Amino acid sequence: MNDLLNMMEDDFEKTVSSVEKIDQNKLTSVASVAKAIRVREDQISNLEQKLKEEKRALLKMTDEDLPSLLAEAGLSSFTLDDGSKVEIKQTYGGSILVENRPKAFEWLRENEHGDIIKNKVSCQFGQGEDQEAEAFVRMAQSQGYPTDQKEEVHPQKLRAWIKEMVEKGNEFPMELFGAYIGQRAVIKGSK
Repeated sequence: MNDLLNMMEDDFEKTVSSVEKIDQNKLTSVASVAKAIRVREDQISNLEQKLKEEKRALLKMTDEDLPSLLAEAGLSSFTLDDGSKVEIKQTYGGSILVENRPKAFEWLRENEHGDIIKNKVSCQFGQGEDQEAEAFVRMAQSQGYPTDQKEEVHPQKLRAWIKEMVEKGNEFPMELFGAYIGQRAVIKGSK
């Protein structure tokens, strides 16, 4: 019995010794790579934040600073000495807040602009309701309807619609559509 215990202790010591060697050698590499990943993630996060800040600064320059300076100088465009042309262009935008969607969609439909609303229908079924779901899909498809529903106005479609409405002189509740009209300095040509 003693011999068996001695053999078991020897095997245990060998196993612990090899695990310790593996752990020390491999864990150093694992820790090193893990630390490098964390550093890289932090760098990327900082770069993304810096990019956001730079984009905001550029937007301020193109949408506020340069248009204001040109207006003060009584200019709507000019040409730089490198041949680049600076022009002020009208910009349009909007964003329908979630709480305003029902009223905004109602207004669009009542005023014959409902065609810009996308209408997507969906239906969810729980676990174990596969047969019911398949039956519903077959029924909807047999009637020629997709089975997903979500109403929305695509942001670019909304922007184009706002531009069209403003340029045609049509009135609409701008606040309901989060509509805004601005100016942007655009530089074209040589760099």
